[in-house]
Amino acid sequence: MLFLAVMGPGIITAIVDIDAGGVATYSLAGAHFGYTLIWSLIPITIALIVVQEMCARMGVITGKGLADLIRENYGVKITFFILLAIFFVNLANIISNFAGIAASSEIFGVKKYLGVPLAAMIIWLAVVKGTYKSAERIFLVVCVLYFAYIISGVLVKPDWAQVSKEIFIPSFNFRSSAYTVMLVGLVGTTIAPWMQFYLQSSIVEKGISIENYKHSKLDVISGTIVAKVFALFIMVACASTLFKNGIRIDTAADAAMALEPLVGKFCCYLFAFGLLNASLAAASIIPLSTTYSICEGMGWESGVNKRFNEAPQFYIIFTGLIVVSALVVLIPKFPLILGMYISQVINGILLPFLLIFILLLVNKRELMGGYINSKAFNFIAWATVVVMIVLSAGMLFTIF
Repeated sequence: MLFLAVMGPGIITAIVDIDAGGVATYSLAGAHFGYTLIWSLIPITIALIVVQEMCARMGVITGKGLADLIRENYGVKITFFILLAIFFVNLANIISNFAGIAASSEIFGVKKYLGVPLAAMIIWLAVVKGTYKSAERIFLVVCVLYFAYIISGVLVKPDWAQVSKEIFIPSFNFRSSAYTVMLVGLVGTTIAPWMQFYLQSSIVEKGISIENYKHSKLDVISGTIVAKVFALFIMVACASTLFKNGIRIDTAADAAMALEPLVGKFCCYLFAFGLLNASLAAASIIPLSTTYSICEGMGWESGVNKRFNEAPQFYIIFTGLIVVSALVVLIPKFPLILGMYISQVINGILLPFLLIFILLLVNKRELMGGYINSKAFNFIAWATVVVMIVLSAGMLFTIF
């Protein structure tokens, strides 16, 4: 019962990471490479657990958000540049998720000029007019709706023997540059900077104590595993249908539409509903993460539990992000793809630096006391950082 009281931040952060961009990446991996990249979900899951657990631990032990700790330990200048990069990366991500809302709602016959403003209003009301507890309950319900991807994955009747073989006896194809680029994309869409800021800030706002640390750790681990199961079924659904029939796609919405002639309207609508749900969730959480990090970094009051007069900057920034992102998506012929590429570049540069700061902070005994990393954990964590640096460099190389 205690775990149920503590659960939330880890599960929400990991699952909502499968946003419009994440659904698109997993769909492309399955549609273009079949089952051959499914093996990557295992090391990716381990890496995400390592990073998320460190941030969760810092939130529980210090009672402060990540931006707070960076500002207090490394100064305002470094914090400012990190927050500036975070702002632009997250803004591009929020815009892409409102684009996901627009694309998926149009599959259901709702024009984006109605669907996007309506979604923006629902998101704004859920956060601004609610409390942390009510907002978290809504986000947890949204997480449950991700099971639509498991249902769609089962309905396409995949070759489970081949899926199992590719998980445990993978057929690597590193000679293919397209295969390597897609692998980099899978890693890049899994460990995003916004996740670390949101997870730690939400743990602090929820008031999780040291006594409940083990439950918070379980929250992170279980959330990450469930999220990657959802990712698996997205890849399986597209591999079993689109790849099998030689159909190429560019977006998650393309994947949903392409499923209709192969497996019927129900599966198409189910996949589109999953995209809509994922986009709505991320369009709620990423603005919150951005607002938390900016307010913490600037030393301003923040939190969903605070009223407007207690944390005006928090609510102004959150509202601004929602309004600007929704309006951008409504602009005809706006270069959304270019914006996503630019955000990938900034994300690729920022992520390794952020991971290094996280590792330096979590190993400070004056901050963490007896909860610093063990030598074994540090080895795994630094290995993860090195791999992320190499992959991020590879991503930048492929973009340029």
